[in-house]
Amino acid sequence: MLKVENLTKTYNSGDRKLTVLDQVSFNINAGETFSIVGPSGSGKTTLLGLCAGLDRATSGSVYLSGVQLDHMSEDERAAVRNKHVGFIFQNFQLIPTLTALENVMVPLELRGERNIQKRSMELLERVGLAARHDHYPTQLSGGEQQRISLARAFSNQPTILFADEPTGNLDEETGQKVEELIFDLNKEAGTTLVMVTHDLDLAEKTQHIIKLKGGKLVS
Repeated sequence: MLKVENLTKTYNSGDRKLTVLDQVSFNINAGETFSIVGPSGSGKTTLLGLCAGLDRATSGSVYLSGVQLDHMSEDERAAVRNKHVGFIFQNFQLIPTLTALENVMVPLELRGERNIQKRSMELLERVGLAARHDHYPTQLSGGEQQRISLARAFSNQPTILFADEPTGNLDEETGQKVEELIFDLNKEAGTTLVMVTHDLDLAEKTQHIIKLKGGKLVS
């Protein structure tokens, strides 16, 4: 499902070259759950963005669902994301001018699908927020917003889900509920899960863990 080969990402900082990722390689099979851990600044979020096709590596290769992303244009990578990928972000990334229901419908509208309101309402029901479908993000708690973003992530039936610190902005009790939903929905859909987290207890609930330090894969 995801194959990463010798992935390196560097930035020019003045007259210095800053290496954020250095020769990282790993494979993830379809349906597996996978965590990326490491201290702040170790390259976790950069790696997630490269794997999801949100950015392009300096060198190395990413194969997502058998498709090589490296030489694609931004539009081509966006088409791959729209077909295969779901996202959950630490800061929710909901569109503030849309209701909960409309936020969930966005990926389906981008794909030009029909009868999307029914499927979106079913997902809101699944995350326990059907009664709040007409509320805007500012009218929802942090936990509710993250559950909306989870429903949105699964709306286009992704083959792989990328989650960047999905419980990072939530209190412990709310975070545990969101964790349970992520794993339950993931299992029901047979989706591959790739998660960046600083929470080692959460990471240990996945089948595989890689640890980054200073941009290198250390274990």
